[in-house]
Amino acid sequence: MHTDQIFSASIYQQRRDQLQKKMETGLILLLGNEESGRNFRDNWYPFRQDSTFLYYAGIDQPGLAMLIDAEGGHAVLFGDDLTMDDIVWTGPQPTVSDLGQSVGVSESAPLKQLPVLLQKARQAGKPIHFLPPYRPENTTRLHYLLDISLEEVPLQASTRLIKAIVSQRSVKSAEEIAEMETAVTISNQMHLAAIKAARPGMKEYELVAKVRAEAVAGGGDIAYPVILTIDGQTLHNHYYGNTLQEGDMVLLDAGAETASYYAGDLTRTFPVSRKFTEGQREAYQVVLNAYEAAVAALKPGARFLDVHLLACETLVEGLIAMGLMQGDPKEAVAQGAHAQFFQCGLGHMIGLDVHDMEDLGEQYVGYSDALKKSTQFGLKSLRLGKALEPGFALTVEPGLYFIPELMDMWKSENKHADFIRYDRLDAFREFGGIRVENNFVITEEGSRKLGEHLPITPDEVEALRE
Repeated sequence: MHTDQIFSASIYQQRRDQLQKKMETGLILLLGNEESGRNFRDNWYPFRQDSTFLYYAGIDQPGLAMLIDAEGGHAVLFGDDLTMDDIVWTGPQPTVSDLGQSVGVSESAPLKQLPVLLQKARQAGKPIHFLPPYRPENTTRLHYLLDISLEEVPLQASTRLIKAIVSQRSVKSAEEIAEMETAVTISNQMHLAAIKAARPGMKEYELVAKVRAEAVAGGGDIAYPVILTIDGQTLHNHYYGNTLQEGDMVLLDAGAETASYYAGDLTRTFPVSRKFTEGQREAYQVVLNAYEAAVAALKPGARFLDVHLLACETLVEGLIAMGLMQGDPKEAVAQGAHAQFFQCGLGHMIGLDVHDMEDLGEQYVGYSDALKKSTQFGLKSLRLGKALEPGFALTVEPGLYFIPELMDMWKSENKHADFIRYDRLDAFREFGGIRVENNFVITEEGSRKLGEHLPITPDEVEALRE
């Protein structure tokens, strides 16, 4: 665990001040994460601090909580100093008071005082704002701290606090962008290691080991479980037991979480052979065309929903050229016919979380009161739809996925038969999937790609396979 905060104390103080002004009234309760046993109590999962707690408190230790008085403006850090029994195992650690001082919080108290203060606030009728918990430990803590039933805890989370935090965390500062540049550059090294090392006869897990080694060598770890598979038609495939063979393609979706906890999220698809087959190259170029069209459309004020639809229409145009679809691309996308080949969303916000702030609710992070999420197959998986603003950081990741089970189901229903040429699909039952992905920050004029260049064109990828 870290003992030093990522940014200066003044940055955390400014963030808390901004949140306090947005909320105006009540107490803001921010819970850090606890240790969590993997298969018995003392064999912990690797500790990961709550991202919102990191954003406002910057302290990477378990067992902490922060209370911010939105009216008075002061904050209190709650936690217990280590006993000698603890220090034997962990070595000396800063006191809770020292931790607080390092991030501009002058007042600290033992954890046992937190329920006392909360009870007094409740008795006085003072609102207590808290976030929806995603870990059972914090659900239980809120249950005891606020005398709320376990079932009611997530339902009583503060929508006002969620919206205030989303509006603040969505716009990345220059310091955050610098951290994300580092995250993406390390992520590039993860991909280069796999692309250069892959050979027929290797197991997928041998490449996963090289990918993870680069993440750890960068000072952090992976931001999410590595997706490395020759079965790229399965969107989130975490099985690594296949053997690479000539003619296969490897889809690698992997990103680093740096020591600062900011994430990268990149995807490349590359051939196990030295070159793509003619059919693989054609499909890859269709995906790349959609990626380039989407990137060109990124700018302040543009709805990401519209960028997504543009990418889908570009995919359909390419699929028509391949002989797999027909008709008007715009109408095909409007009716959802493209989802036979592209079942997910074009991208998502990224930052301290690889799916940034997803624990706060997609309807708040990716959408707005004026724009609700679609229920249409494919489009319902788009995590980000709202208008873009300078400082937003996001992914762009179009793909083509040939899923035999989905082919068979839609063909049996004669679904979207005016657009999909089912007679041509059988040749693609074993094709797999292709995805490319990069990370961007929205600027005042348009967008900027984060991190160093990672080869993406078919020629560039093949050059790495020499």
